[in-house]
Amino acid sequence: MGKKRGIRIDFIQPGNPQQNAYVERYNRTVRYDWLAHHLFDSIEEMQDFATNWLWSYNHERPNMAIGGITPKQKLALTA
Repeated sequence: MGKKRGIRIDFIQPGNPQQNAYVERYNRTVRYDWLAHHLFDSIEEMQDFATNWLWSYNHERPNMAIGGITPKQKLALTA
């Protein structure tokens, strides 16, 4: 499917998370904020939790890297 749409997948080199810093930072946030603190009984339960957490992350949780506002607020400022 990716080749049909001209998408090329490049993997980062092992041990070099700085090659994809934004994704690695997000993954660390997910891991420390909730993944390491909860046991889930099903994939569906985990997906629901993840969806709710992502909404909260973007709409309610201040992000210090963007001045202590939420990503949604930052987006509204740039629009």
